[in-house]
Amino acid sequence: MKIVFLDGHTLNPGDLSWDRLKALGDFQAYDRTETKEELYHRAADAEVLIVNKTPLTETDFDHLPRLQLVCVAATGYDVVDVEAARRRGIPVCNAAGYGSRAVAQMATALLLEATTRAGHYAQANRQGFWTNSRDFCCWNNPLIELADKHACIVGYGNIGRHLADILRALGMKLHAVSSKPQEELPPDVQKITLEEAFSTCHVVSLNCPLTPSNREMVNATLLAKANPNLILINTARGRLIDEKAVAQALWENRFAAYCCDVLSHEPPAADNPILTAPRTIVTPHVAWATVEARERIIDILASNIKAYTEGKIQNVVNA
Repeated sequence: MKIVFLDGHTLNPGDLSWDRLKALGDFQAYDRTETKEELYHRAADAEVLIVNKTPLTETDFDHLPRLQLVCVAATGYDVVDVEAARRRGIPVCNAAGYGSRAVAQMATALLLEATTRAGHYAQANRQGFWTNSRDFCCWNNPLIELADKHACIVGYGNIGRHLADILRALGMKLHAVSSKPQEELPPDVQKITLEEAFSTCHVVSLNCPLTPSNREMVNATLLAKANPNLILINTARGRLIDEKAVAQALWENRFAAYCCDVLSHEPPAADNPILTAPRTIVTPHVAWATVEARERIIDILASNIKAYTEGKIQNVVNA
C-alpha cells in the first residue's frame, strides 16, 4: 500500500518519527506540495493520501485513479472537497480531538495576554520601561481580572469543553453559542445567541468549525452590537470573521481587543488589515503544534489507516 503525505513539514519538521506510518506500507512524506503538477506526480500511485493544508478538489480526485482513502492531519477538513470524495467512494478521515487541550491552552494564553499583559511588559522592560520609572511599579495599560467576567464559547465541542474547564477555574461566568440543547450543556454554562454574546459578554471565543453557513459570521452588523469591553478570541478559522470589518471596528474603538491564531489566508499578505489594527494579538497558527499534539496526530493517522485496512473505518467525515 502506497501512502503519501503531501505536506508533512509543519507536523514533523524533523523532531518526530514517521515509523508508525512507515510500518503500514510504502510511506513517503514531502515537506510541501505547492503546485498541481507536484500533487499529481507525487500522488499518482497513492492509495492513501495524507494532507494537512494542501487542498484536494473534485478535479484533483479525477487525476488520482488509485486513491482509496484520504486522511487529514487536522480536525478541520475544509481543505478537502469531501462531497466529491464521497461520490467517488473515497472516505475522508480526520484527526478529531488531537489538539483540544493545546488549542484551549492557546486561547487562554491569548486571553491572559490581553488582560494581564505579561508578554507586553516583558518586552517593554527590555527597552527600559521599568528602568526609567520613578516608581517601584509602572504600567501603560491596565490589567484586568477575569473572575466574575462573562465568557461565551462559540462551538461547544472538544476544544470548547476544555476551554470552559480553564475559564471556570479562573472564576468566569460561562455561556455558549451551540447547536446543543441547554440540557446537554453543563449546568453552569448558559446557552445564548451570538448577538447576545457580543453585546453582553466580556470574552467571546470562537471554537467552531468553518462551514458555508458561518463564513464571516463576525461582520460589521454583528460588531455594531459589540460590548466596548469585549475581547474576541479566534483559534478556529480565520474566515469566520470579516477581517476588514473587525479591523475597522478596532480602529473605531467599538470593542476592546482581537486575539487570534488564524487568518483568512496563511501565511497572510503583508497588507492584511488585522496585522496593523490596534489592540490585536496575532500568533502564526501554532495553537495546535505542541509536541504532544503532533505526536497524537501521527498516532491517529496510523490508527485511521490501520482501521481502514482492517475494514473498520473510523473518524470518517463524509460517510
